[in-house]
Amino acid sequence: MARPIYKVYMFKPTEAWYQLSDQARNELKNQLGKALKKVGGKEVVTCFSGWDSEQYLGWGVEQFPNIEAVQKHHALLVDLKWFRYAESNSYLGTQIPKS
Repeated sequence: MARPIYKVYMFKPTEAWYQLSDQARNELKNQLGKALKKVGGKEVVTCFSGWDSEQYLGWGVEQFPNIEAVQKHHALLVDLKWFRYAESNSYLGTQIPKS
């Protein structure tokens, strides 16, 4: 049985993000949420860290049912042109079982 995959990501908005209207930003955020749900993923936490980091303004953790869901989600992000609006860095892992 596949174990859940966790994705930790850090992001900072690009100039293209700041050029969007508030309405366009909200619509893109809604589309991002739909993309995550479409592959069976869920948001664990999203945090603002701009007060602590000059490099990344935010970070979060998402949970996916398997690696295929992670790959499908990435393809959906590409379709949404998300990487035009945010520079990011991410790490994947599985939970360490408790002894």
